[in-house]
Amino acid sequence: MVSSTEYGSHTWELLLTVDHQYEDVDKEIKLQVAGDLHVGGLMLKLVEGIKKAQDWSDYAFWWEQKKCWLLKTHWTLDKCGVQADAKLIFTTQHKMLRLRLPNMKTVRLKVSFSSTVFRAVSDICKMLNIRRSEELSLLKQSEGTLKKKKKKDKNSKEPATEDILNLCNSPVSSGLPANPGLYSKTMTPIYDPVSGSPASSTITWFSDGSLNEQNCSILALSHPTCSPEMLAEMYQPRTLADKAKLNAGWLDSSRSLMEQGVMEEDQLLLRFKYYTFFDLNPKYDAVRINQIYEQARWAILLEEIDCTEEEMLIFAALQAQYHVSKLSLSSETQDSTCESEVDEVEAALSNLEVTLEGGSKSNILEDITDIPKLADSLKLVRPKKLALKAIKTYWFVFRDTSISYFKNKESALGEPIEKLNLKGCEVVPDVNVAAKKFGIKLLIPVADGMNEVYLRCDNEDQYARWMAACVLASKGRTMADSSYQPEVQKILSFLQMKNWTMCSQAASEPENVDMKPECLVSPRYSKKFKSKQLIARILEAHQNVSQMSLVEAKLRFIQAWQSLPEFGLSYYIVRFKGSKKDDVLGVSYNRLIRIDMATGDPITTWRFSNMKQWNVNWEIRQVAIEFDQNVSIAFTCLSADCKIIHEYIGGYIFLSTRSKDHNETLDEELFHKLTGGQE
Repeated sequence: MVSSTEYGSHTWELLLTVDHQYEDVDKEIKLQVAGDLHVGGLMLKLVEGIKKAQDWSDYAFWWEQKKCWLLKTHWTLDKCGVQADAKLIFTTQHKMLRLRLPNMKTVRLKVSFSSTVFRAVSDICKMLNIRRSEELSLLKQSEGTLKKKKKKDKNSKEPATEDILNLCNSPVSSGLPANPGLYSKTMTPIYDPVSGSPASSTITWFSDGSLNEQNCSILALSHPTCSPEMLAEMYQPRTLADKAKLNAGWLDSSRSLMEQGVMEEDQLLLRFKYYTFFDLNPKYDAVRINQIYEQARWAILLEEIDCTEEEMLIFAALQAQYHVSKLSLSSETQDSTCESEVDEVEAALSNLEVTLEGGSKSNILEDITDIPKLADSLKLVRPKKLALKAIKTYWFVFRDTSISYFKNKESALGEPIEKLNLKGCEVVPDVNVAAKKFGIKLLIPVADGMNEVYLRCDNEDQYARWMAACVLASKGRTMADSSYQPEVQKILSFLQMKNWTMCSQAASEPENVDMKPECLVSPRYSKKFKSKQLIARILEAHQNVSQMSLVEAKLRFIQAWQSLPEFGLSYYIVRFKGSKKDDVLGVSYNRLIRIDMATGDPITTWRFSNMKQWNVNWEIRQVAIEFDQNVSIAFTCLSADCKIIHEYIGGYIFLSTRSKDHNETLDEELFHKLTGGQE
């Protein structure tokens, strides 16, 4: 008989499942509990009943039906809503997870399944020595991107276990505070604990022992060993709808892994989600730079982003550094990691930094009170319905954020033929250096869509000055901005890489080079040329970059990637309110673009700088955004959850608040406020 003091009307029986490894202890345990018992007390009562001495500090209750953790141990069962029918599992919060990195290497490590994804990614990045974890997130591969691979892999074997880098012994993996390694909040140089010399730019040392030198080289150095067969097996998007599938699986940063159906030993992709690479520095960011480079490289090889044949050869030439010089696979690697190499690429970094609206690079122009202007004779190309093109030379004047053009230089004091306001427009390069074609395509927002205007420049210098002015004007900035001159230099640098001449020696001896050209270009271009032809063309392009160090080649590759018109665009299929057909929405670091799904042409652009507010109607899953001048849009997302787009917008707004003066401490509360929504 049970006494009334032990078993009263206010108590009830609760079935608990314990995730443990003891064979002599039942995994299901029944306890008599009361509604006023707090969660911590329930844990204590359960552990005392198990009678096994071990560290239970990482354990917590997972509520199976409600898909949530009971982490507030001071809350009572009544407050949590736990009743007799609740299925509570007492399990570890840190579990093993497989992550496929941008360089296609898989790491296995212990991750918190109870923290928000935002915090879990921060811990992962500390383990991998990647600064600025807010730029990354976790992605589930959608079923559509796996179908092709599954068909190909029916007869192939599972990947060997040695292909997986096991990092399960690191402090973060064990649920302990991480040794910062080179993740220095003060940004002071970190020194090699063995030799006492400053840590090199490509090989980093970790005192916590989670990453030895060999493992670090896997993360910080590129090993271009992909084969044409490997490329053929991977998902290659052909249309905008295919590209939309790539962005459908981003996890919700405000919820935990378990809450989103991720189980122990599952595989996720760790990717750079936000294309605003802030404060890149080879002294600290060897792994980060390499992983950005690898993400860019695979995006180009798999044609996730479009580029011209000329640009593809530049990308191939920059990758060819590893094949021609063999630096990455020889003893010269150690030489390339000295401090002098770091100094060589610091100049390139000033042009490489990308923030939401660009960061200040110098103080040269800050004292100018009169905003500079450009005045040149340019060709205006207007597409016509009945004629192919109408090309005519005018006198153009660029002032503030507008372009005016006149019949000739003498009439520039009078009224212009037309004045084009470039604020909020799309600027697309139309360049072929070999053919001496230097064009600028402007898509200017008007009431019924986008007005197309083409400008033709005479030479590289003229093109660089006008292109840089157009890019800044599209963001609402003038040539007085301190980023104008760096933008001009960046464009000239990219054009210089494209401007190569035929070298008879390089072209006549392609067979002497140990290179697999099919691994350096996308399948579309590898099918277009024979192998020897492709090697010869890559070696031609390689002449302009042959003197670069490996780190500088990676930085130039990233810079060239950022120069592509489609850089930083994440696509989603949406249905705008009032529309009868589906459109594609491109989300970038500074704007939203409505794109015609059939033609791929931009219809309208909305800048984040003009945005007043955005919200989500969670009942009908509709995103609503208000802009200046009483412009408002609303749409539902068809290819993914609307929360993903909502988080993208809030995430980019959050990243725009970063500053070097604020150290590296993130305001996590602000991030969740901007991205979490009120679902």
